[in-house]
Amino acid sequence: MIKRYANMALAYAIVAMIFGVFYREFTKFQRFTGVTNLSVMHTHYFLLGMFFFLLLMLAEKAFAFSDANTGKIVMMYHLGLNITGLGLLVRGLTQVWGTKTGTAMDASISGIAGIGHLLTGIGVILLLLKIRKKAA
Repeated sequence: MIKRYANMALAYAIVAMIFGVFYREFTKFQRFTGVTNLSVMHTHYFLLGMFFFLLLMLAEKAFAFSDANTGKIVMMYHLGLNITGLGLLVRGLTQVWGTKTGTAMDASISGIAGIGHLLTGIGVILLLLKIRKKAA
């Protein structure tokens, strides 16, 4: 599992860098100078992706907490993080393009991001509970 967590950290580091470059170049190309959710995608993927899995790697080395159910929890975390990323991307693109979203569309985008945050949060809590159980 240590190698798997290291690979996940590497993958999310690459995704974070891609979104950082995308934000910079896309807003420059569109001549956009305002505030956009695209600017936080880079940090979300670095912190919740790369750093989180680096910490899981260290926790696995120290406590060997992973078992048969850990993969399901990690998958839920991946889904949550990437659904959140999708919500940020859609919101950011509409901001840069100046798209007028109606109330229903605005609520849908927020709902997508909210579901992603919920899944991510549940995944974090469940993984921390597994680590705490092995640490005791």
